Amino acid sequence: MKLVGIISTALLFVPLGITAPAYAEQHEEHAQAAKPAPHAQQKQEARQAKSSQRAEQKQEARQAKSSQRAAQKQEGREAKSSQRAEQKQGGREAKSSQRAEQKQEGREAKSSQHAQRGEHAQRQEYAQQGERGGRIPDDRFRAHFGREHRFRINRPTMVAGHRRFRYGGYWFGFADPWPVGWYYTDEVYVDYVDGGYYLCNPMHPGIRIGISVVL
Repeated sequence: MKLVGIISTALLFVPLGITAPAYAEQHEEHAQAAKPAPHAQQKQEARQAKSSQRAEQKQEARQAKSSQRAAQKQEGREAKSSQRAEQKQGGREAKSSQRAEQKQEGREAKSSQHAQRGEHAQRQEYAQQGERGGRIPDDRFRAHFGREHRFRINRPTMVAGHRRFRYGGYWFGFADPWPVGWYYTDEVYVDYVDGGYYLCNPMHPGIRIGISVVL
């Protein structure tokens, strides 16, 4: 009976001795399973690094776009401001040029009017001189004037600011300006057409100068 009790007691302690090492092994396996493997940890760190890098790149891209937009807006404002300044400057220059042209045209118009008045007065003066008896008798005209009687003026005489020349015993004054291309050394003749005297140049047919007889 004692032997049977001893064996029974021994059998009771055997499972306890077996359970302790098994529990220790199971705890170690759980610890190892909870501890990340070296490769898994590296992958995790790599993913975190890539994620951080992407976030930085996105942030830099947003900042670059924002900076680019700001620069474009600034350039647009500067371009508009420069364009407005150029337009204003161009407008001022155009107005200044227009005023200068108008003044120049006004001066030229006045000068032309003065010249026309002087020429008109000269014509009237010579016409009045011709009407006061400045007429050549027909027989004397046929003897010394006309197409068959040519001469050279050479140099006109200035009398009271007016040009005159003498031929055939008479003084003649110019009612018209001297034509371009004519020379005082050209051969000319005095003709009577439509009640007036004219100086004609055979080298330039169709052009004649109104003259009057000065007594």
